[in-house]
Amino acid sequence: MLAYLRKQMTSPLEARAALKTELDSVLTAPTAENRNPNADEAKQFTEKREAVKAKDAEIEELSAKIKDLEEDEKREQRAAQVAVEHRQTGERRERVTVTLEPETYRKGGQASYFRDLYRATEKGDRQAAERLQRNDREVMEQRAVTTTDGSMGEFVPPLWMVNDYVALARAGRVAADRVRHQPLPAGTDSISLPKVSTGTAVAEQSTQNTAVQNTDATLGSVTASVATIAGQQVVPQQLLDQSPINVDSILLADLAADYAVKLDTFVLNNNVANKRGLLNVSGLNAITYTDATPTVAELYPKVADGIQQVHTNRFMPADTMLMHPRRWAWLTAQVDSQGRPLVVPVANMPQNALAAMGENASEGFVGTMQGLPVYVDPNIPTNLGAGTNEDRVIILRGDDVILFEGSPRAEVFRETKADQLSVLLRFFNYAAIHSERYPKSISVISGTGLITPTF
Repeated sequence: MLAYLRKQMTSPLEARAALKTELDSVLTAPTAENRNPNADEAKQFTEKREAVKAKDAEIEELSAKIKDLEEDEKREQRAAQVAVEHRQTGERRERVTVTLEPETYRKGGQASYFRDLYRATEKGDRQAAERLQRNDREVMEQRAVTTTDGSMGEFVPPLWMVNDYVALARAGRVAADRVRHQPLPAGTDSISLPKVSTGTAVAEQSTQNTAVQNTDATLGSVTASVATIAGQQVVPQQLLDQSPINVDSILLADLAADYAVKLDTFVLNNNVANKRGLLNVSGLNAITYTDATPTVAELYPKVADGIQQVHTNRFMPADTMLMHPRRWAWLTAQVDSQGRPLVVPVANMPQNALAAMGENASEGFVGTMQGLPVYVDPNIPTNLGAGTNEDRVIILRGDDVILFEGSPRAEVFRETKADQLSVLLRFFNYAAIHSERYPKSISVISGTGLITPTF
């Protein structure tokens, strides 16, 4: 759960960075014109500032939860360490310091091997006998042995630093956190929304006392089916009992991390009726970029086209751009004829800028392009197109897409596998996505211009 909460922290941090960018942009015009903000700008500034404060409160609350779990983890690690030291006998293992001592019968030494042999056997000299025994141990230690099992290797056991185990690297849920969230209603397997398919109409009245325009609206609906995303792991009871760390916590955290990946993939690329991901929405704005030798000069207008199509067809602005990390890296590698970067490290640099860098991140918010915050998501497919080597650029109005998500459940069952002394770990959640409320609020750039980039 700690790993899950840490990944969850990414979303509010990215949202706060985007809000801060928007807050700063409100003052761009007044600063450039050396004037006070007008009423609309002051209102926008206040709203953005309150949104940043609200996001700070959310971050603080999540940070407190993470801190509590970290304290719990430290206590568990300390308990596991004590258990290793004392084991089941309750006897504490003492540390032994080994120092290098001179050999008993070294050249130039005072003791003589043959004299001690005579004294021990003929005279019963106890000190001579102890020196002979010590010499036997020294000879044994200097024999040509190796660390291979069967040749003294058993005395060199492996060291397992279990508290510093290497967790499996997984991506987060960037796209899933950029759309509107609502709690999943209970007691249903689908969520339907009424939709106005065609609207009413008005027209100029031809003359007085004549009929006015009369057009009936038609209604339809869009439906989102509830999906179950789940995973399990069976572990032996002995592993839970004998391991010095909490193996169940490690495995449940890994299940939670994979859930984040699968939910994000569900939002991006699912292609089942009533569960369409962003890339498979019917009727979205499709922008094709075809080129065997892609250039940023050609991609840039396609991005502008994707943005304007949301403006033109949805009549509301887009607020998010999603791309794979390799696509953003390719953009940051582009330079002008003078070798100057087009994606500049700092906004408002003297040269012309294609985009501006934000955070140095492998996923989440990384910068801005054409006024939109750019988020990179490693879960965006890179095996699309005829050559199975294309990725996609998604431009959308995130508030038009609704992700209904329940509360994740991590459970442990001993009874179900009691006959084989095993324990079942289970993690699952329910989710539904309404991505087709406004198909025209989504633009997807595709084509051979988005094949594997070269650097």
